[in-house]
This record gives sequence, structure tokens and C-alpha cells, in this order.
Amino acid sequence: MLFFSKKYTLEDSGLLKDATDWHCHLLPGVDDGVQELEETLAILADYDRLGVAHVWFTPHVMEDVPNSPATLQPKFEQVKAAYNGNVKLHLAAENMLDNLFDERLAKKEVAPIGERGDHLLVETSYFTPPFDMDDKLVRVKSAGFFPLLAHPERYVYMDQKDYDRLKKDEIKFQLNLYSLVGLYGPAAQEKARKLLKKGYYNAIGSDTHRHRQLLAALGKKSLSSAEIDAITSIIGNCTV
Repeated sequence: MLFFSKKYTLEDSGLLKDATDWHCHLLPGVDDGVQELEETLAILADYDRLGVAHVWFTPHVMEDVPNSPATLQPKFEQVKAAYNGNVKLHLAAENMLDNLFDERLAKKEVAPIGERGDHLLVETSYFTPPFDMDDKLVRVKSAGFFPLLAHPERYVYMDQKDYDRLKKDEIKFQLNLYSLVGLYGPAAQEKARKLLKKGYYNAIGSDTHRHRQLLAALGKKSLSSAEIDAITSIIGNCTV
């Protein structure tokens, strides 16, 4: 007889209760994420229902999306004024390690993440790394921040030796839950499972861009009890 381990949906797992979403694109009209305030509020209403405790808005900052803390803060205040739920809202950014990153870092035009404001959520192209990626990460540290690499499982150019090297260099990893439940395809899902099993993740995020994306992810029956335990441990021991 064959035995199959039971699988759970993200919603049924209870993982989001009292959790922090460290990565999402809910600030309306500033990037490729949510465009209207009404959709932001609808997603936050679901977060309330699921028991999410904190949400960090992390809009893109990159060459072709020239956001800055000065332009994002007023929009964030509008959301806070319109929202009357229980989720605590915070503002940071997802910083692309592109040609203008060093200039933004030098000018302190970056929005750090975390209660102490000493982490920086960073990303690269999904297909090719910046030619000086390691040097950029060193400069992030020199500026006083801990680099938190967004969704490492989704970078197609990375393999296990890259992940091992980054962890040796004390780069923190942020898991996209939607990768783990299969929304980005089997390759990203398999990488996420391997990195989770190795204990390489330090923070959890949704990377939500649309309400329909959240609803689709909640219904995916793909999480094992071991994965739920591992994610619970990350949430409970998060140092961001």
C-alpha cells in the first residue's frame, strides 16, 4: 500500500495568524502591484480575517520605477488614513541592485525594513545577476544594513553553490510563500522546498501584487506538515 503525506492549504495551515508579511506590493498606483486603494483595502480585509499581525509595504525601487521614500510616504499615509482594521502597516521598499542602486544608497534614498530599520530588502533580475552583485552587497553592509534577499528561489541563474556562498557571506533570505505553494511554477517551488529544508530562510513574505493572487494562493493544497513546522519556526525566530 502506498502512503501519502497529507497536504494543507495556506489558509488551513494557520501560518498567517500573528505572522508578518515582509514583502508585498499593496501600496496602490506606485509600481506593478495593486493600482487602486479599494483593492488594497480588500486584501487587508482578508489579512484581518486570517489574523496577520504586520504588513510591510515594499514597492519596487529601480531605474524604470523611480520611487523614493519622499514620494512613497504620502501615499502610504493615505492608505493608513483609509484603513481601520487590526493589521499594523509599515513602509519599506524592494530595492533593485541595478545601475542606480549605489547612487540611491549613497544619497540614503532607500527605505529600510524591520523594527530597528537596519535591514534592506534587495532583489536582482530573475535571469541575470548584476556584474558586481557581491560588491553591492558589501556596500549595503558598509552603509549599516543587513541585506535581505527577496525570493532567492525565483532567480533562475542561481543554483545551490550560489545559495551556499550567499549564506556564507551572511546574506539573509526571504521566502515567497507563493513560490512554496506553486504559484510560480515547479522549478521555483522545488528550490523553495530545498532552501526551506536547509534552514536558509530568515523571513517570510507573500509578494502579493493582486487580490486574485492572494485568493489563488490561499486555496493551493500543497504544504506538508514538515513545511508548516519549518515556516512556523522562521516566523517565531525572525530576526529582521
